Amino acid sequence: MKKTVIVFGILSGLIASALMFLSLPFVDHGAASYVIGYTSIFLSLLLVFFGIRSYREKNGGTITFGRAFATGILITAISCLFYVASWEIVYFKFMPDFADKYAAHEIAAMREKGATDAAIAAKKTEMDKMKVMLDNPLTNAAMAFIEPFPVGLIMTLVSAAILRRRAAASVPGVVQAA
Repeated sequence: MKKTVIVFGILSGLIASALMFLSLPFVDHGAASYVIGYTSIFLSLLLVFFGIRSYREKNGGTITFGRAFATGILITAISCLFYVASWEIVYFKFMPDFADKYAAHEIAAMREKGATDAAIAAKKTEMDKMKVMLDNPLTNAAMAFIEPFPVGLIMTLVSAAILRRRAAASVPGVVQAA
């Protein structure tokens, strides 16, 4: 399992990182950037399915749900670590003003919707706290990790359920189909 997890985890992580860097030009495109971002995460985490399937096929075509889950969640964890490392580079080297731009966008959207001055002030305070959190590399890394991890967890659960296959029980006198 170790080799499969490492190979597929690294491949998934490299895809996630490459797609993150390739999507940088779309960061300031509002909702489209969210669609591009989560599509990139989903595409990179498709390797969870293929990693579990590869492990199953290398082990006689059988795998339990638990072993499939363990394989998938480890692939997800490796991929998420690559995602976090890439985000740290992107945030601190390429987009150090990300939190400020995001806050300005959120406040402008509130003004456009006719929010009260008190609501806007509360949002500004919230955005200031978020910026402080994002400027701390450890907090930033934790926040970045929880972005792709739920997608990977769902991918792992679905893949483990689809790919689980028990060894055929041998029944005396019954010929098993191949």
